Amino acid sequence: MQPLLQLEGISKSFWGIRALDGAGLSVARGEVHALTGENGAGKSTLMKIVAGIERPDSGAIRFTGSAVAMIHQELLPFPEMTVAENICMGAEPANAFGWLDKSAMHHRAAELLARLGVDVMPGARMGDLSFAEQQSVEISKAVGQQADLLIMDEPTSALSDRECERLFRIIGDLKQRGVAVIYISHRMDEIFRLADTITVMRDGRPVATRPASGFDEATLISLMVGRDFDAALVRQPAQTGEVALEVRKLTREAKFRDITFTLRAGEILGLAGLIGAGRTEIASAIFGLDPAGSGDIVVRGRSVRIGSPADALAQGIAMVTEDRKRYGFVGDMGVRENVTLSSLRRYSAGGFVRRGAEDAAADEQIRALSIRAAGREQQVKYLSGGNQQKVVLARALLSDPAILILDEPTRGVDVGAKAEIYGLIARLARQGKAILLVSSEMNEILALSDRILVIREGAIAAEVTPSRTTPEEILSYAMPQ
Repeated sequence: MQPLLQLEGISKSFWGIRALDGAGLSVARGEVHALTGENGAGKSTLMKIVAGIERPDSGAIRFTGSAVAMIHQELLPFPEMTVAENICMGAEPANAFGWLDKSAMHHRAAELLARLGVDVMPGARMGDLSFAEQQSVEISKAVGQQADLLIMDEPTSALSDRECERLFRIIGDLKQRGVAVIYISHRMDEIFRLADTITVMRDGRPVATRPASGFDEATLISLMVGRDFDAALVRQPAQTGEVALEVRKLTREAKFRDITFTLRAGEILGLAGLIGAGRTEIASAIFGLDPAGSGDIVVRGRSVRIGSPADALAQGIAMVTEDRKRYGFVGDMGVRENVTLSSLRRYSAGGFVRRGAEDAAADEQIRALSIRAAGREQQVKYLSGGNQQKVVLARALLSDPAILILDEPTRGVDVGAKAEIYGLIARLARQGKAILLVSSEMNEILALSDRILVIREGAIAAEVTPSRTTPEEILSYAMPQ
């Protein structure tokens, strides 16, 4: 049978770096074909070429279907438009007079959102949604495009377990209808659950393609990183110190209410919950991105007012945001400028930046976090998603915060880099950093946290100890009543 998609000899370079080197891929109708590999292996670049976003330098593409839809790792919404307008973009229904039929748009959007179980109003402004909600809308939009090939690039990176289960059911329905799905993910459990075929990419080319039954997790990881790899995390019991952060009755209307907790030096406190529960909003309020309406924030025993990120940084609080593209980096600036952006005073004298000191600081962070770039001047928008995440982490750490807020710190990061980040987080806690961790990955939050607060509908529903709880118990607390 003729493949739906056939790629041969695809090559592509950026900034003198070979992103793809003669890559090939074959995908059949009704197949879920998983594409995996380390960050920078070329997965997203190859799929952008299939979707027509990038042009290959060389190679051949044969596609026998009628349309391709893609869910991007870095979302591309129209923030000033409504959810319905985003979903129907490019396929807007019109009435008999040729005008946009907004009623039909809302009906279509509501239908697709309900199918995925997304609790978002079609008339809501896209820019007002959280990253996770925007991601759910983008998935709904792609599913509704009736494409023969659907490319999903890290579609579950900010989804909770419940939202993931709905997506997996939809993928099963698409398979039955003969739709092909190319599924890019760093989550091993998802790959083995969904994939019929797995292709592993390394250094811009496939190194193995075989039925999913022909891999086990250890073999897959070894092929990805090019060496034997032990991704197990050994988290030592916390040696906590004084209370670094205390939050008292923190409230923001319609988002969260009466949030009260303490966080000690050397402790990792996890925030678990479903999409829209308020986890990111709580973290953003503490950092001053979206300040709370009432309540108190106490840093090292002193009540402080945090109305902006600058206030938070002055109090020794840094944050890695959930939406790195929106809040985390400036895409047109280089790695150096992004890494030092929050710490420029440290590298300035007399109103001028000391370029040598700034270069040295950036180079040290590039080495410490293994950031893959053509150099410190490479624009961050041209890095892979995982390397962009490392740049955001580097900037937060360069300010040497006493309190570190991490919102989905490993979103879009491969297994090798994820293990490195886990080790880094554990090391920072041992050094006495107080860490507030928000994660949608149950294994991640259980492995890293000393305590977990479960957030449900904007309030703390429970506090649990990782060693004495289960994912099922956490989900039971997180489910709306």
